[in-house]
Amino acid sequence: MSDLSSASSASDMGDTGDTGDMSRVVKTEDQWKAELSPAEYRVLRKAGTERPFTGEYVDTKTVGVYTCRACGSELFRSQAKFDSHCGWPSFYAPTEGDAVTLVEDRSMGMRRVEARCASCDSHLGHVFEGEGYPTPTDQRWCINSVSLRLVPGQ
Repeated sequence: MSDLSSASSASDMGDTGDTGDMSRVVKTEDQWKAELSPAEYRVLRKAGTERPFTGEYVDTKTVGVYTCRACGSELFRSQAKFDSHCGWPSFYAPTEGDAVTLVEDRSMGMRRVEARCASCDSHLGHVFEGEGYPTPTDQRWCINSVSLRLVPGQ
């Protein structure tokens, strides 16, 4: 995981303060709780995971843009979505290099790379590489459906 493990961001250091980017979304936990459903809050704000094969976008083939369900920022395009048969929507790359931040995740007794929305620091899922999928990046961005909202036709 050389490319992914060397990624760094403000979130890597635990700094969720001002990054100089005026598009940064900052809300209190009470605001997030009021705006998100309990399932959305558990995944997006508490880094939970939805059960495999239960998310609304697992098998979706609709052309469009996937945005962050918490803040609306563009994260992925349907052209980068592929069938990994892992139980969650899979993409081989985010829409732009700075749309998602990567954070080392050492929870659950393993070392993984967590994907977070760069605009609001919400948990999206995890990124894996070297699994042998025939994608241009050799990466699988394993993303919770509840973290996303599909805007068709874009």
